[in-house]
Amino acid sequence: MSDNQTPAADSPFRPDPGARDEAPQFVLPLVVRIERAAPPARTDALETAARAVLVMLTDERSVGEGEWARAMRDWQDARIRKVVRRARGAEWRRAEALPGITVTGKSAEVRVFPPVPLDGWPKDLARLQVSGTDLDDPDPVPPADPATPVLRLNPTLGMSAGKAMAQAGHAAQLAWWELPDEARAAWQAAGFPLAVRTADPAHWPALTAGGLPTVRDAGFTEIAPGSCTVVADHPALR
Repeated sequence: MSDNQTPAADSPFRPDPGARDEAPQFVLPLVVRIERAAPPARTDALETAARAVLVMLTDERSVGEGEWARAMRDWQDARIRKVVRRARGAEWRRAEALPGITVTGKSAEVRVFPPVPLDGWPKDLARLQVSGTDLDDPDPVPPADPATPVLRLNPTLGMSAGKAMAQAGHAAQLAWWELPDEARAAWQAAGFPLAVRTADPAHWPALTAGGLPTVRDAGFTEIAPGSCTVVADHPALR
């Protein structure tokens, strides 16, 4: 949702019960590959997850009469839930065998799957762990290019990498929804370049009050309901 002081009644991230809660609930599964010997860098994993959401939203199978289109519509009619799980070795190979899309970053691999009912995960995904997605950045993360869309994380919240990946995906999706058609086409044609950075604490209040797409978490895991987690700072929306 956009942070325009009053949350939209049908916002997919609105913490209070609403019409979206009455619809059947679906979840968008994302699986990040975390091999013990070579885990991905945290920021790269967050950025790759956000791009994976955008790739899924725009895949030809997700729109029109595509094979995933019905699941995508059902998911977007309810709360836009995303859950990130981790896999390695044989677990990852089993996940790759299921219908989905693998998106790669510099060091990260994230596979996104068409939405599934909240209680209807495929067994090879249901058995994967949600915990254990804590990742680090081994090298300093450079400042983002001002011309690149930046997903700004709340500097006051401590989120696991898995939680932050889901939140970054939410922010990318909200930005996509709010972009005009021309900006959408340009972003997609460029391969969805984006950066994820923790906001400067001094700038965070202005960011959340600036009319940019802002994610307010529903509070299912880790943080309090209604917490502002990410602001999507896309140049075309400033």
